[in-house]
Amino acid sequence: MDCFYEGPNFLVIHPDECIDCALCEPECPVEAIFSEDEVPAEQVKFVELNAELADVWPNITQKKAALPDAAEWDGVADKLQYLER
Repeated sequence: MDCFYEGPNFLVIHPDECIDCALCEPECPVEAIFSEDEVPAEQVKFVELNAELADVWPNITQKKAALPDAAEWDGVADKLQYLER
């Protein structure tokens, strides 16, 4: 789907463009993608953030390799403070 947008260190899914097909969920290496009706309560704030950033970041349509430091960030709590806009 063409609902993914890429920022400097973050990917977002435009909630209005996502068709909730769930194909991307098992592909996410950090299990950060949820169906619209299964978003955990503590993650709901990211739905609005995704919509906001998808309106300004470029669309990506092909899978890319993970960032070189991706493994270091896996499991780190409170990463939102490091979001680069």
